[in-house]
Amino acid sequence: MAFCVAQSALADVPIAEVRARPAAGETIYFLLPDRFENGDTKNDTGGLKGDRYKTGFDPAAKGFYHGGDLKGLMSRLDYLQGLGATAIWVAPVFKNKPVQGLPGQESAGYHGYWVTDFTRVDPHFGTNAEFKALVDAAHARGLKVYMDIIANHTADVIQYKSGQYTYRDRANWPYSRKGGLKGPAINPGFAGDEDSSEANFAKLTDPGAAYEPFVPEAERNAKTPAWLNDPLFYHNRGDTTFRGENSRFGDFAGLDDLFTEHPRVRSGMIEIYADWIKRFGIDGYRIDTAKHVDPGFWQAFIPAMQSTAKQAGIPNFAIFGEVAHEGSDPGTIARYTRRDGYPAVLDFAFQGAVRAIVAQGKGTEVLADTFDGDVLYEGGEAAALAMPTFLGNHDMGRFAMLVRKDRPGISDAEVLARVSLAHAMLLTLRGSPVIYSGDEQGFIGDGNDQDAREDMFPSRTASYNDNALVGTSATTAASNFDTRHPLYRLISTLAKLRRDHPAIARGRQVTRTYSEVPGLFSVSRFDPVTGREYLIAFNTSEQHLTAPSVLQATANSLESLYGQCPAHVTAPGSVMLEIPAFGSVVCRVSPSPEKPAR
Repeated sequence: MAFCVAQSALADVPIAEVRARPAAGETIYFLLPDRFENGDTKNDTGGLKGDRYKTGFDPAAKGFYHGGDLKGLMSRLDYLQGLGATAIWVAPVFKNKPVQGLPGQESAGYHGYWVTDFTRVDPHFGTNAEFKALVDAAHARGLKVYMDIIANHTADVIQYKSGQYTYRDRANWPYSRKGGLKGPAINPGFAGDEDSSEANFAKLTDPGAAYEPFVPEAERNAKTPAWLNDPLFYHNRGDTTFRGENSRFGDFAGLDDLFTEHPRVRSGMIEIYADWIKRFGIDGYRIDTAKHVDPGFWQAFIPAMQSTAKQAGIPNFAIFGEVAHEGSDPGTIARYTRRDGYPAVLDFAFQGAVRAIVAQGKGTEVLADTFDGDVLYEGGEAAALAMPTFLGNHDMGRFAMLVRKDRPGISDAEVLARVSLAHAMLLTLRGSPVIYSGDEQGFIGDGNDQDAREDMFPSRTASYNDNALVGTSATTAASNFDTRHPLYRLISTLAKLRRDHPAIARGRQVTRTYSEVPGLFSVSRFDPVTGREYLIAFNTSEQHLTAPSVLQATANSLESLYGQCPAHVTAPGSVMLEIPAFGSVVCRVSPSPEKPAR
C-alpha cells in the first residue's frame, strides 16, 4: 500500500518563524519510523534479498523491521498537527547493520541505533532525498524536526581474537602493555586518554592493549565514513556492565565503543553531524547514551553543533542528551549540563517524580523537591524550562505499563484516570513535554525495550496484539490513528492551551502547595511578557478534594481554562479549590482592581 502526502501539507508557515521559536515550550512527539506508518512496502526489506536474517524484515517478530518509513511519517503529519505537536523527534534514520546477535539471539536494527553508515538514511526507511522532503514538509506546517544521533558507538563489527568479551580495565590492561601488565611494551610515549591532543594520540599505534581486535573480511569496509573501519578508533576493552569505569569505556551490549577521547574521532563525529545540519536544515539533536562518553568530547562537539547551526540560520538549535538514570534526582543529571556542556538533558528526575506521586501513591512533596532541584542545572530555573520532560519511552516502557506494574489489579478506568493525570502534568508543568508515539492511543506494552515498541499501523506481532489498550476497545492489530481517543483529545486540548497561553508553555514556574501525602499539588506560572499569573493544580488522591492553595496576594478572580476553577479567591493569597479524584485545573488569574486615588 502507498500513501500520498495530503495537499494540506503544503502549509505556508515561514521557515524564519519556525526557527525563531526557542527550544523551551515545544511540544515534542517521539517516534520510531519503523513502527509509525508504512508508506512504501517496496522498501520493507531495505533492498536486501533472503530471509529475515539477511533483510532484517519480519513484521511478526518484535525484534525485526516491520515496514514503517519516512513516506509513512509524511502521510501522517496531519495527525501530528491535530495532536498539537510542534516538534517531531525521529529515532535514528541512519543506515544500520540489518541483523546482529549470536545464533538464536538475532534481532534487527529497526530502531536505528546500530549504525554502519552515518551519511545516509537506512534503505528500510527511504532515502536522503525523502528525509529532506520530510523536513521541508514539517517546516511548512510549523513543525520542527529533531534527529536522534549516536556518537558513543557503531554497529557490532569489530571482533576479538580471543573470543572473550569481558571488560578489561585500564589499570590491569594499560595502553602501555599488550594484553596486560606482563605483556610486551606498546605505544611508547602515549600519555593516556586524558590528553586528547593530536601529538599525544599520534603515539597510539596499537589498539590491542586489552584485546586484539580484528574486523572480519566480509565487513572490512562496512562502515562509512571510511575512518570508522579502523579498530584504532575504538576502546576495544570488552562489554560494559553499565557500572564504574566500564560504563564509559566498554562496548554497549557488544556495540563497537568509539574512542571518543581520540581527536580523530572527535573531528570525525563533528564533521558527520555538522553535515546533517547544513544539508537538511534540521532543528535539533537528541543525543543517545550521553553518559557513556567522556566529557571532553561533548565540550568540543556541542559548541561545534551550535556554531554550525547558527551559520546555517538556525539560531535556536536544540540539543538534549539521554542520561538514563531511572528515578534519579536532579543533581545526578544536572552534572551533564555543568561539566559536559549540555544545554538540556532528558528529565529522568521529572519522570521518576510523576511516577512516584501518580502511580506509587507518594506524597506530592516529591515533585516539589524535584522542581527545587532546577537551580542545579547550568542556567538554573530558566534553563529547566527547556528540559524535555516525559512519562515513559521506548527503553524503560510506557507510563500505562508502569501504572499497572505499580498498582496491580486496578480497573481499566483507574489506569486511564491516572495516565490522564500524568499527561496533564506533563503538558502544563515546566519543560518541553515529549509524547511517546502510541501513548496517545492508549498503548500499554508488556514491559520495556522491544515490548514497548508497538506498531501504529496494523501490527502482525502477536505479543502486541494481545494487549488491552487504555481507553479503547481497539488493539494494535488495527490502525491506531484515532483522533477521538480520549488520550489524543486530552493531549490535543492541553497542547492548544500551551499554544494559546505562553505562560503554560515557557513561563516561569513557582511551586505553591504540596504535602507529604497524596492530594493537592499546585504551581503558578507567569506569562513571560505580561507577568500575568496562571494557577495550575492537580489532585493525586483517589477522593474528591477540597483544599486551599497559595497564590499571589494580589489575586482576585480566576477564569477556568481547563477544569472548574473558583470564581474568586478565598482570602488574599489563598484560593479554595475543588478537584475530582485524579483531576486537574488550569486557571487564569486576575488581580484586584486598583483602588482609585483620593
